[in-house]
Amino acid sequence: MTAIQPALDGTLPTPPSGLTYPEWADQVRPAFVAAARTGRLFTSYEIAKDNDLPEPPNPRADWGNLVLSLVRDRLIEHVTFDRSSRPTGERSAVAVWRGTRAAQAGRVA
Repeated sequence: MTAIQPALDGTLPTPPSGLTYPEWADQVRPAFVAAARTGRLFTSYEIAKDNDLPEPPNPRADWGNLVLSLVRDRLIEHVTFDRSSRPTGERSAVAVWRGTRAAQAGRVA
């Protein structure tokens, strides 16, 4: 998690969603746990869109931080890269994930 620079008056800025990273991660994690349990392939964008998940406080970093935490927790594993699922028409590679066998069996959450 990145440190947030206080304002000159000592107050901390409010994230755009009104949530801190830990609060946001706790809110969106169940959608990823549910997807991992299915065993189907998915991208983080698909999970966010299908579940109408809120944007994180720092969108440029927090989606990646969340996915890496799910990998570290052995909930999901990387399968491949997809160049066709970007909604913007960009051709950059997007990571495709799948729930681990332990997640599919309900042994991790």
